[in-house]
Amino acid sequence: MENKTVGVNKMIKAIFFDIDGTLVSFKTHQVPDSTIEALKQLKKKGIKIFIATGRGKDGLKVLDEIEFDGYITLNGQYCYDKDRIIYQNTIDPHDLQNLVNYLDNHQVPCGFTEEHDKYYNYRDWRVDEIHRITQNDGQPAKDCSQVCTRKIYQCQCFVDEAEEKELLKLMPNCISARWHPMFCDISPKGGTKQNGIDKFLEYYHLQLSETMAFGDGGNDIPMLNHVNLAVAMGNGNEEVKKAADYVTDEVDLDGVVKALKHFNLL
Repeated sequence: MENKTVGVNKMIKAIFFDIDGTLVSFKTHQVPDSTIEALKQLKKKGIKIFIATGRGKDGLKVLDEIEFDGYITLNGQYCYDKDRIIYQNTIDPHDLQNLVNYLDNHQVPCGFTEEHDKYYNYRDWRVDEIHRITQNDGQPAKDCSQVCTRKIYQCQCFVDEAEEKELLKLMPNCISARWHPMFCDISPKGGTKQNGIDKFLEYYHLQLSETMAFGDGGNDIPMLNHVNLAVAMGNGNEEVKKAADYVTDEVDLDGVVKALKHFNLL
């Protein structure tokens, strides 16, 4: 792999960060103080910083101490900055109806995300376990029979990989991604983290050659393959590390700071 260290500090103008396992620790459920300070230093240097996450808008309170230049949420389905929505993409109603029909016949928890709300068809130990990890999945269960009439950006389906393939056959206008073996995120085609990156580059008149990204999960791999400089967290899985130009330390061991220093960005 080519050495991308030389001259990086002059080249990088935009950095995209995943949240869970990258900025936010699974142990403390907080952003390490060292990372907060590093992000503030990047902004002082004129480098734009962005979020690229599977979380929805309602799951970003953990980032309140930091002002980002833009947010790619729901794996790219809803992208915005402080002034406007840059891009949005919702699931086809026919796909949603097929999913509802599937859920009627299978005991599968599924979370539905709207612009300002998220809810489940029902909750069980699987949802509780993910909430224990993320502290971001405590939303209630309610009647979801009419979701096909709502603007749904993403569905969080607690299925294994075989069931995931079956669901995608029923939802031909959708794609899936997963960062945890217990569930997958199903979202409409056309909206991905890498597509969100392109939308913000166009908006800010930046080039792909000026980008860098940090991630740790399977849903980060397309983004890491897309940017010019890709960093995998030490706590990430092996597939993520293979997609990266550089593997840093774990989130709880100042991994973000160490990578930024390695590339002379701090």
